Amino acid sequence: MNENPPPAAPPGQSVICPNCGEDAEPGDLFCEGCGQDLPDGITPVAADTSKRPGGIAHPASPATPVDLEALSPNCRTCGGTSFLDGYCTNCGSPAVKLRDHWQERPAAWVAAVSDRGLRHHRNEDGMALAARPEPGSRAVLVVCDGVSSSFDSDIASLGAARAALEVLERPRPDVPSVAGRISAWNERLALAGEEANKAAIEAGRHPSGRVGERQDSPPSCTFAAAVVDSGVIVVGWVGDSRIYWIPDSGEPEQMSRDDSWATEQILAGVPREEAENGPRAHAITRWLGPDSPDFIPTRDSRVPDRPGWLLVCSDGLWNYCSPASDLAALVRGIADEVHGEPEQLAGRLVEWANRQGGMDNITVAVARIAPIPPRAASALPDETTTPVHATPDVPPRVHPAEPEA
Repeated sequence: MNENPPPAAPPGQSVICPNCGEDAEPGDLFCEGCGQDLPDGITPVAADTSKRPGGIAHPASPATPVDLEALSPNCRTCGGTSFLDGYCTNCGSPAVKLRDHWQERPAAWVAAVSDRGLRHHRNEDGMALAARPEPGSRAVLVVCDGVSSSFDSDIASLGAARAALEVLERPRPDVPSVAGRISAWNERLALAGEEANKAAIEAGRHPSGRVGERQDSPPSCTFAAAVVDSGVIVVGWVGDSRIYWIPDSGEPEQMSRDDSWATEQILAGVPREEAENGPRAHAITRWLGPDSPDFIPTRDSRVPDRPGWLLVCSDGLWNYCSPASDLAALVRGIADEVHGEPEQLAGRLVEWANRQGGMDNITVAVARIAPIPPRAASALPDETTTPVHATPDVPPRVHPAEPEA
């Protein structure tokens, strides 16, 4: 029992972990996110001083991005703090990187969790989030999945996600009309894809890899981004990370369309289950990186007419629950169990994917969308539900780093 409990955080201040920026409760002795000891139980930081460009607040976020390649300071098995040659000196468990399992929650209505899974030796997914405090006001969710058979794909995915977020957080002129906001975000998503591609290319110059081998299989990743802006959802993607709209009632939908060999087969009439379980199912036809044939995101938009969940994820989740109807049933069930708490929903979805086998890295980002006034939906022209940029009607080029039948 602690005879001298730590003082409560001063009014107007947040309690955060100094190592990873995760929220902590007053009185906590260690961070639940990374295991870091919390001096005197709390580390208060003024809640209104942590902002990124564009005025999207990040309460309880560190001023600089967390070094996710750093080792967790505590053993995940026994809590020990001493390591030798990468193993805990107390119980012998291997040390883990912060990136093996991490989460972000920029606002109460937006959160994401990323996990290494059970079979991969590292987490090659990247994610980046931003949100204003008011539910439904503005949020950005970005998920990038590194191509595991290419060099430094983990560097490419995280760099691409953060580069895209930086673009999407930049201030833009206020646009009162729904159609105007959608048009503005379509342009911004194209620019975000371009900057994300530059970051993926830069990963090829990272000193950690072997230059000659990277030339044969350069860093590559997918890209999926969603923007919520006062009643509209605008999305963009390259590759097979997905974006779903899951209303509380009514038909859910997969807003993105995979750039993959499997999708080409489905469009040709092959049943979904057969196409997505074939030997080339995860061969992608578009990606980010030095050898990308087309890095401009395909874009689409919606004006939701009811409350629901916006979900952006890597294939580590949808591998086990691909159709929108199946994923919606899973999301709705878990959301009810956790009383609509986004961070718990994302975490439970990750846990569910690991229970199905955890064959890949898993990243899940969610935003809770509130009801939309009818007048906002009526202002949307019909053509905005058509993808802005479509892959040219030419035979797809399969990523050279993916296995072929």
